[in-house]
Amino acid sequence: MVTTHAAVADSTMTLPIHRDLAERELLPAEHLMDAGYASAPHILTCHTEHGVRLVTPVRADHSHQARAKTGFARDAFTIDFDHKHAICPQRAVSTMWNETRYAGEDVIVVTFPASTCIPCPVRTQCTTSKQRRRQLTLRPRHLHEALRKAHTEQTTDDWKASYRARAGIEGTISQTIALTGIRKARYTGFGKVHLKHVFAATAINLNRLNAWWTGTPLQRTRTTHPAQLALAA
Repeated sequence: MVTTHAAVADSTMTLPIHRDLAERELLPAEHLMDAGYASAPHILTCHTEHGVRLVTPVRADHSHQARAKTGFARDAFTIDFDHKHAICPQRAVSTMWNETRYAGEDVIVVTFPASTCIPCPVRTQCTTSKQRRRQLTLRPRHLHEALRKAHTEQTTDDWKASYRARAGIEGTISQTIALTGIRKARYTGFGKVHLKHVFAATAINLNRLNAWWTGTPLQRTRTTHPAQLALAA
């Protein structure tokens, strides 16, 4: 049980939690997480440092080209890290490869020449830039390849079957909220709030153990009103 201030992002706690589990020799072989906790660096670090496979949805490309469905998203380009250039779907080759930092992270900015992009017959599907040429912002090679691998894996039936178990985790969170009111801090002071969280986690463990030992069946999940109407029909 880890207690943080409300402004702390979920993703900042992924690695500290795994380091704490490693110190206690409680690391799992697989860790099912929601999309808010994981990133390409997390997937790599947990695998290389702790041997843990993060099973988590990787955030998709949110560029306007990807959202439009008809545009050329980043995955439509072939990235050649060895020769430091990219090739677009029309087989044009980029001319600039700039390794820099953005928002505190290492990135690679790839730029295609305006002389190629401006007369391109599908330019409107590729870029709306005022410079009328396409730019790509990439992660370093090891992160880029890890991200593409994760994107590919999450489309497979095996990955989807593994991730279904995440429903049990969400069920535990829901049960903890309903039985212990863990979302509200009843005390003043960080230490007291953390102690409340520890008691809540202990109570849920005991509650679930009792249900297992006594054979108490799982409660039925809530049925939405439209689903109830469909069943009645």
